[in-house]
Amino acid sequence: MAVYAYLRVSTDRQDVDNQKHGVLEYANQRGLSSLQFVEDAASGRKKWSERKLGEMLHSMSAGDTVVFAEVSRIARSTLQVLEVLEHCTEHQINV
Repeated sequence: MAVYAYLRVSTDRQDVDNQKHGVLEYANQRGLSSLQFVEDAASGRKKWSERKLGEMLHSMSAGDTVVFAEVSRIARSTLQVLEVLEHCTEHQINV
């Protein structure tokens, strides 16, 4: 079972270091190992399925895990966050 960490910044001028640090700390506390990091520089306004997030989630299998630094990294709107969570639930992806 694979463990992915999705890190998103809004512009190329930002970096994912703070997110990566928080995700690694979280993963270590919970015994999650061999994280595969997916870094994305895309506005939260862009639909989740059109970002690297969509590509990643569609390639994941049941039982895989995805970790986000915070809810706002999933998407900007509550509706899109719920769509991502619905997709993960339907495909038995742990969040």
